[in-house]
Amino acid sequence: MIELTEEQKLVQQTAKEIAEDVIAPNASYYDANEEFPQKSFEALRDAGFLAMMVSPEYGGSGLDTLSYVLAMTEVSKACASTGVMMSVNNSLAAYPLETYGSEYVKDTFLRKIAEGGRLGAFALSEPDAGSDPAGGRATAVLDGDEYILKGNKMWITNGGVADVYVVFAKTQPELKHKGMSAFVVEKGTPGFIIGPKEKKLGIRASPTTPLTFDDCRIPKENLVGKEGEGFKIAMSTLDGGRIGIAAQALGIGLAAVEAAISYANTRQAFGTTISKFQGLRWMIANASMEMEAARLLTWQAAMMKDQGKRFTKEAAMAKLYASEAAVRAADMSLQIHGGAGYSRDFPVERYYRDAKITAIYEGTSEIQRVVIARETIDK
Repeated sequence: MIELTEEQKLVQQTAKEIAEDVIAPNASYYDANEEFPQKSFEALRDAGFLAMMVSPEYGGSGLDTLSYVLAMTEVSKACASTGVMMSVNNSLAAYPLETYGSEYVKDTFLRKIAEGGRLGAFALSEPDAGSDPAGGRATAVLDGDEYILKGNKMWITNGGVADVYVVFAKTQPELKHKGMSAFVVEKGTPGFIIGPKEKKLGIRASPTTPLTFDDCRIPKENLVGKEGEGFKIAMSTLDGGRIGIAAQALGIGLAAVEAAISYANTRQAFGTTISKFQGLRWMIANASMEMEAARLLTWQAAMMKDQGKRFTKEAAMAKLYASEAAVRAADMSLQIHGGAGYSRDFPVERYYRDAKITAIYEGTSEIQRVVIARETIDK
């Protein structure tokens, strides 16, 4: 049994209250209109949840990873789009800036996220380089006191609404992944073009855009870490990001299970509530078991990160299991809702659409199995 601290319980309760009072009532509207969840963003910003793990020295809340997972789960139960916005800000933007950035990078850009309430984004994927980020073609050439960025990025969460972008490009393309470097680029920089929003199946309130860098000049001080460390920074960042997505998937799955229970306890058929039918009871039992297993895997990965232990395998396991379990839970819940679940009268159709992306982004299920096999067999 994992006992939460009083501080962790308070974080969880605060997130639950924000989710129920602010996020959930607006989730369907934002989803249907593909509109950025501004009210949800403001509530999380004001609560300090957009820079939860950043040191107070730079304006963050200084909380541990498990507290972040607890908050992410509650937020994602209410709205997965809001959850992924929060996840990217914490895991993919703030983390690499604080962990690898110079004091200049931290004071200039990390503070904008932590103190200024600005959003961040993570730009690694390219049109021809998704699961194989080492195959990216974007380049950065040092010209005097500036780097010139050229290339394209795809599937950028928070694209357009973010002010700070962690961008990966090759400073020495001939070295392949060892020639990749990381940079921070601000919205509005000349030559930095944000494309139109993608039309997506799920997480529709979360803007996803392509990015273009057309001879985009940035100060050489915007380098994150050292030249050639980009791939290491990206992989390390994604390890932590997978914990966030596992928490997001956990939230979606729990919401789906709760919706199934509520509907089964009220829907009448053949003279009784359908919750009395053994077939449906077993469906809910299986999903409940899988979500509890997902919770424990996710908490374990978070605690290992907090303890400073290597958690690559555990993060991959948590992300893989939680995402696939969430997809199954959403499918089960929609099935129990029957025709009602296929309509927008119930949120389960949104859970069904939102769950699928958790098995794709920040490393597909297939990539997670590659990581787990490598960590289990080869190491």
